[in-house]
Amino acid sequence: MDRRNTCQRPVTSGTAPGLMIRDLRISTVVPCFNEEDGIRQVISRMPAGVDEIVVADNRSTDRTAELARSLGARVVPVETRGYGAALAGGFAAATGDVIVSLDGDATYPPEEIPRLVGELIDRKWDFLSACRFPLAEPSAMSGTNQLGNWILTQVTRVLYWRAIHDSQSGMWVFRRSILPGLRLTSTGMAFSEEIKLEAILRGLRFGEVHIPYGERVGTVKLQKWRDGFHNLWFLVRKRFELL
Repeated sequence: MDRRNTCQRPVTSGTAPGLMIRDLRISTVVPCFNEEDGIRQVISRMPAGVDEIVVADNRSTDRTAELARSLGARVVPVETRGYGAALAGGFAAATGDVIVSLDGDATYPPEEIPRLVGELIDRKWDFLSACRFPLAEPSAMSGTNQLGNWILTQVTRVLYWRAIHDSQSGMWVFRRSILPGLRLTSTGMAFSEEIKLEAILRGLRFGEVHIPYGERVGTVKLQKWRDGFHNLWFLVRKRFELL
């Protein structure tokens, strides 16, 4: 097993978080579809080291875009529906040296960005995936969602022979320079597993670091059974080059 792929638990350090970002320009990309309840919290919790907040608005019909702009974010409209399409649109608009993705429902912790960027730099990784398990707050995710995540992660490990611990995590930290080398095809929820696999299969330096995962703010958009089976089938098709 490659030790670089171990899900690292938080380590207390005497280094100030701001110093870990060093001279890199940091962009965050937040895909959103009707997340007015969560986006205010996400943006307000962004640490000072973040230089750019890109909200990829996926045709929201509520006040998501308006609120994001009022809080200083740059809103990028993405007309093609889907989680992956929104992220791809946000990535294309981001200008930072390092891109951090996180959802607009406040489940992923913006406060952890300085530490995660520091891990990426200090470990000389190209791509860091934030690992949610074991959950810091067990109530943050339903039992069926935990089971679904476990099944998809185990299938990923078997099909690809890689020691991934959280294949479905939606918080990543990576160098923007790697994007042109990734073949990303999914416009939906499978984007989250595909971008990790692309980073690994392209021989990039990949690692996972543990984060606390919180309860969702706002209405749940995930359709667990449909999206779960779609992600499972996507893993099989990508493994056998059927895409």
